[in-house]
Amino acid sequence: MTAGPTWVKSERQQERERIRRSQGRRNASIATASVVVFVVLLATIATNAPGWTRVQAAFFNAEVFRTSLPDVAEGFLLNIKIFLITEPLVLVVGLLVALARNVKSPAFLPIRALATLYVDVFRGVPTLLVIYLVGFGLPALRLQGIPSDPATLGIIALTLSYGAYVAEVFRAGIDSVHPSQMAAARSLGLSQAKAMRFVVLPQATRTVVPPLLNDFISLQKDTALVATIGALEALRQAQIHTLDNFNYTPYLVAALLFILLTIPMARFTDHLAERTRRRRGA
Repeated sequence: MTAGPTWVKSERQQERERIRRSQGRRNASIATASVVVFVVLLATIATNAPGWTRVQAAFFNAEVFRTSLPDVAEGFLLNIKIFLITEPLVLVVGLLVALARNVKSPAFLPIRALATLYVDVFRGVPTLLVIYLVGFGLPALRLQGIPSDPATLGIIALTLSYGAYVAEVFRAGIDSVHPSQMAAARSLGLSQAKAMRFVVLPQATRTVVPPLLNDFISLQKDTALVATIGALEALRQAQIHTLDNFNYTPYLVAALLFILLTIPMARFTDHLAERTRRRRGA
């Protein structure tokens, strides 16, 4: 069996690719140089400011950084734990609420109204107030089985708050699927539930992944709000060290830890959004 003819790039195609590679290298060089110039300019302005010496002593103390890093890092592990537990709970709550709001049957009007009320209330109340209400309100009821651990109460509060936002993201994704998809599925004999599960939701999920990741980046940062009800996470540990040393460097330590986690998530979100854009363009 003979092999087929081998495709060879034409000279014009090779020249185009060479020009694109050259332009890519030039653009990368220009971008790198502009970033370096900007950082140097910003550092020069900051270090020449009249109060730089005082700011340096208050926020960039190397000894305080070294002594506070272990405790703040240990507290940051609690932030990560809260995030990893809250994230799947938020997905479940958000999806269920979105599905409840899309039920059209008149018999489910109370469920639809309750889901709408939940979204309106928890999107209207600041997350910090939700944490206060849950963190101090639930234990005050003194009901059997109510948790008293601040981290657990924080997970409940964050789930309630972010579940409302994620529900709207899911609902927007479901509404973005053309009605003809549901009609075609029903014409093939699928029930309303099966058409939603096997036809609409898979298409909606691909659409909502980038905005969901943006919400989860915000969720990771907002785990620091749990410190307000006493959880010993990164921000709370930084506060303790700040009160001990009367120095704000521990806050810088906590900020750097959050940045190290959120920046990769942000770049991954941008990658998924760009991939979605290219697929739609194709």
